Amino acid sequence: MSDGGAGRNGIALSERQRIAWLRLIRSDNVGPATFRDLINHFGSAETALEMLPELSRRGGSTRAIRVASMAEAEKELAAAHRFGARFIGIGEPDYPPALRQIDGAPPLLAVKGNAVTGSVPSLGIVGSRNASISGTKFAAMIARDVGRAGYSIISGLARGIDTAAHHASLETGTIAALAGGLDQPYPPENIGLLDEITEGNGLAISEMPFGWEPRARDFPRRNRLIAGVSLGLAVVEAASRSGSLITARYAADFGRLVFAVPGSPLDPRCHGTNGLLKDGATVTTEAQDILQALAPLSRIDLVPPPQAEEPGERDTGPMEPPPNENDRARITDALGPTPVEVDDIIRHTGLSASAVYLVLLELDLAGRLHRHPGGLVSLSIGE
Repeated sequence: MSDGGAGRNGIALSERQRIAWLRLIRSDNVGPATFRDLINHFGSAETALEMLPELSRRGGSTRAIRVASMAEAEKELAAAHRFGARFIGIGEPDYPPALRQIDGAPPLLAVKGNAVTGSVPSLGIVGSRNASISGTKFAAMIARDVGRAGYSIISGLARGIDTAAHHASLETGTIAALAGGLDQPYPPENIGLLDEITEGNGLAISEMPFGWEPRARDFPRRNRLIAGVSLGLAVVEAASRSGSLITARYAADFGRLVFAVPGSPLDPRCHGTNGLLKDGATVTTEAQDILQALAPLSRIDLVPPPQAEEPGERDTGPMEPPPNENDRARITDALGPTPVEVDDIIRHTGLSASAVYLVLLELDLAGRLHRHPGGLVSLSIGE
């Protein structure tokens, strides 16, 4: 089976670049999209780090931006090394190829285990933590059969359906996406399972810092990882309001196939999955339903979109002078609380794309810009 074409391609970061990347993504107001724009504009993380205070000041920040120090980055790299983990950059060979395709993919992933497992086509399996016996059996059957067909299985290490899917795919390859740091797994009763995953044919991944204890608001980010790594997502027993449905929404947004297992309308654990079926998810009663749908996708060569790929230290040429205050005001005035496309800002102001992107970076680093799915932007509430 194909590994998706792009699975093992890429250029490795130098250790100096890796430290700079880690410093940049750990600095205040730098998320994945901002990280990419900074690298693309300045050519390297080191140059971007030098510019952060000035950019934040020009964006209207009233306080100094916190820039992660060399010592902080080296401390986290040392913690990863002691834990048997490492960081993979988005342009490196072992970065999951499907995850590369999503809007705002994490620039760096902390990983522990067999990185090859993250490079083959993957199916996500999620569902109720309070799963029924039949639900866990079905999830295990799907994971086992799809795994034997050559796919890795990714889930969130939660109780119930996640646990069943991981256990059933230990031999064929399973990926645990964590909401906190790799050294802060949740729930505690699955620490032994995580050890089995990382010491065998599996992989643990996280975009959070080492030592980060997961909070409720961190789990949607983990769900986004599950949807991003996979080519398709199977949902088994999900209530009407559940993290599994959040994962399904991410999967749909990313253009992934969504599979749902029908259940009794009298069982609240099935209300969410039955709702997905009404919305067009693929009815799934056996593994073959999934394998037939995924087969064409697993053979597609995934061509990476433009991303932050620093190796080679490209020459950006002479740096354009920053926009003047009038141009900066025109761009800021064009923004409001309603999300808009960057191309619309460029057309509306008549300014160059580079000028508009630079001002958006300034506003972002000052905490005044809100980024939305699909690359839309708006001024943060209160501006």
